[in-house]
Amino acid sequence: MAWACADENPLVPVQPAPPVVLAAGIVPNPTNVLSVLVSVRVTGADSVAVRYHLPGSLPGGDSVAPAVAPSGDSALVPVLGLLPATGYVLRAVAFGGGDSAAGDSIPFASDTLPADLPRYTAGGSDPSPGYVVFAAGKYGLVIDNTGRVVWYHRFDPGGPGLNFMAQPNGRYVARPTTPATDDLDLWVEVEPLGNVTRTFGCANGLQARFHDLIAEPDGGYWIMCDETRVMDLTASGGVAGARVMGTAVQHVGPGGVLLFEWSPFDHLGITDLDSASRTGATVNWTHGNALTLDGGGNLLVSFRSLNELAKINTTTGDVMWRMGGSRGQFAFVGTPAPAFLGQHGLRLAGPDTLVVLDNAGDPGESRVERYVFDARVLAARLLDSYGAAPPVRAPLGGSVQPLPNGRLLVAYGNGARVEEYDATGTVVWRIEGNPGYVFRAQRILSLYHPEAGLAR
Repeated sequence: MAWACADENPLVPVQPAPPVVLAAGIVPNPTNVLSVLVSVRVTGADSVAVRYHLPGSLPGGDSVAPAVAPSGDSALVPVLGLLPATGYVLRAVAFGGGDSAAGDSIPFASDTLPADLPRYTAGGSDPSPGYVVFAAGKYGLVIDNTGRVVWYHRFDPGGPGLNFMAQPNGRYVARPTTPATDDLDLWVEVEPLGNVTRTFGCANGLQARFHDLIAEPDGGYWIMCDETRVMDLTASGGVAGARVMGTAVQHVGPGGVLLFEWSPFDHLGITDLDSASRTGATVNWTHGNALTLDGGGNLLVSFRSLNELAKINTTTGDVMWRMGGSRGQFAFVGTPAPAFLGQHGLRLAGPDTLVVLDNAGDPGESRVERYVFDARVLAARLLDSYGAAPPVRAPLGGSVQPLPNGRLLVAYGNGARVEEYDATGTVVWRIEGNPGYVFRAQRILSLYHPEAGLAR
């Protein structure tokens, strides 16, 4: 509170001016008909929100778009998750000094959805709160628990690629493929308003892989890259001029400076790959498809071609341990062999617990698996193994996201199934019918802050 001195009086407080909404108007969002921007001019306000409802709604039934801080006397407030082709009444509300003031009502009608936007139906007995993010066709999508699309972004000309996901920096990312065959495909970052905020890729001229990424709040990122070398593999059953592709991992800082780089050519062997897969002119040696950071800042990486999970020291680059595959160091206690084959979706569900989609360990079906492990004695044990009903066999793709209370959200890749399981393995939510090839599905809690509240 400000203070002033009157001519004959002691210091007296000066009450701040109450907030006032001077004007408000609608700014259409050209990237998404399920959202709109409300441009507001105010005085005396430290934040501005928007309340909205359908015409004829009962009093007190307003939805509220989160408040934003004005810049000077202006604020631009996003309203997300609207119904298509629907009329609304919106009203800006200014807050300041413990008071609030509402502006005039503004009628608004949302537009119809794009004709090629996919449609879904979903449901279940007890879904987790929030929304589900994934890629479909030309779009990055967010659906609610009924399957309704509540947010979308179109990637032209060819779509987002298979992977569209929310990141710890509050934005979405995808790595589209360009029509050219000789260029570097870059990751594209999109904010919740639908604006592209940047494109980025691997350092040292390497090709970025679409499979996984960690975009940090400060602008840095962890990225998987294709590194290809020509090798003579005649001594190991291959050809003399084989093009061997391995998965490198880089940490790039906010200013684009390469902070860390790990190459499989320095740490793994070509004979770690089964002999039948290294006989051709092109060898897909490691096929990294997921990465995550542990509590100590070190990396866990899934190498699908090697049927292996590895932990990498992000200071020295040393491989700290290997789990699964022909060079695995872990003993699997009370666990059927093989533990997992062709796995996807590696994530940590605790300091000593990991989850994967075991694509091919059971020849009859793909299963989501939860392992507890002790790196001190190099032992691991299968805690849970869930399969879809009816069973799904998914040779390609897929993801697992740990949720609170032991729940798991699972995408079965080209098995065309997305399901959420509770801690007992009961299906509590699914996308009905055939959702198509969902490489990764991910729950978020907020359209406005997709980074908040849940593990990546």
